[in-house]
Amino acid sequence: MKGLTKDRLTALLVLLPSVILIGIFVYGFIARTVYVSLTDWGNDPAQAMALNPVIKWVGLENYKELFTGFLQTRFRQELVSTIFFTLFFILGCLGLGLGLALILDRNPRGEGLWRTIFLFPMSLSFIVTGTIWRWMLQPQGGVNAIPTLFGGPPSQFGWLSSTQAIWKFDWNKLPLITAGLVGVILAWVALNALRDGNRTRGMVAALCSALLILWAFATGPNVKLTAGPEPHGFNLALIGIIIAAVWQMSGYTMALYLAGLRGVPEDIREAARVDGASEGQMYRRVIFPLLAPITLSAMIILGHISLKIFDLVYAMAGPDNTFTSVPALNMYLTSFRQNQFALGAAIGTILLILVAFVIVPYLASQFRTEEGHA
Repeated sequence: MKGLTKDRLTALLVLLPSVILIGIFVYGFIARTVYVSLTDWGNDPAQAMALNPVIKWVGLENYKELFTGFLQTRFRQELVSTIFFTLFFILGCLGLGLGLALILDRNPRGEGLWRTIFLFPMSLSFIVTGTIWRWMLQPQGGVNAIPTLFGGPPSQFGWLSSTQAIWKFDWNKLPLITAGLVGVILAWVALNALRDGNRTRGMVAALCSALLILWAFATGPNVKLTAGPEPHGFNLALIGIIIAAVWQMSGYTMALYLAGLRGVPEDIREAARVDGASEGQMYRRVIFPLLAPITLSAMIILGHISLKIFDLVYAMAGPDNTFTSVPALNMYLTSFRQNQFALGAAIGTILLILVAFVIVPYLASQFRTEEGHA
C-alpha cells in the first residue's frame, strides 16, 4: 500500500508541471479569449493599443455583429466557404486515400516506392504546398497552359481569382436550415436508441426532433438575421485550394486505410470467397465495414484541420482575397491588422466551438469504449 501511494505521488509530481503549463497556456488563454470576446476592446481605435485601455463589457454584441451586422458579410461568407471546404476536403481525402490504399493492398511492383511518393506531400508544410500550387494555378501559366501542349488555346479558368459562386442560399434561411438538420439528426439518434432498447433516450430525442421540426416550419421562415436577402454559396475560387489540400493530406488517409486493409485477417477474406462472394461484394460487405472506425478517425482529424485552415489559404491566395478567405484568416486580419481584439476573439471562439462540435463527441465515444473494455 505504501509503495502504491509512493508511486501515485511520484506520478503526480511528474505530471504536475505539465498540468500547470497546460492549464495556464491552453485553458487559461482560452478563457481569456472568451472573456475578451465579450468586451469592446478594439472597437475604439484610441483604446485599442493604449497601455491601460478602457474596456467595457458588452456581452454577446460581438457575436451578434458577426452573424447579423451589415459590415460582417465577409465573415458569414467565410463560414459558408468553410462548410463547403470541409465537406469536399474530407470526401476528397477519404476517396483518394482509399483508392490508393486499395491499389497498394494488391502488392504492385515497387510498392515501397509508390508508398513513399504518395506519402511525400504530407511531409511538406502547408506554406510550401500553397506556394507550389499557387505557381501551378497562376492564370497565365501552370495548369491553364496545359491545353497549349496539344495545340489548343490556354484555359481561362480563374483557379484562385474566380468571383463566380454556385449553390447559393439566403443567409436568413440559416436558422431554418440548422433547425431542420438538427431535427433530422435527433430523429436518427432516436431511431438508433429505440432500436438498442433505450426507450428513455429515444423518446427524449424524438420529442426534441419533433419540436425543432415544428419550429422550423412554423417560425423559422419569419426569422430575419439581416435587413435584406444575403446570398452566400460555394465560390469556385476555392476549388484550387481544395485540390491542394487533398493532394497533401490524401497520403495520410492512404496510410490509415492501408494499415486497416493489411490488418484484415486472410481467414475472413477466404471465408467470404468460399461463401461465393465476389471481390466487389467482399469489399462492400466485409472489408469496408471493418474500416468504419478508421474512416471515423480520419474524418475527425481532417475536419479539425479544415475548420482551422489558415496557412494554405494565406500562401495560395493571400490575405485580401475575399473569395477564398476563411474565418481563421479573418481572425488574424481583424486582430492584428485592424486591432479589433474583441471581434477577433469572438471569431476565434466560434472556431473553437466548431472544432469542439467535431472533437468532443468523438472523445466522449472513445472514453465510453475504453470504460466498456475496462
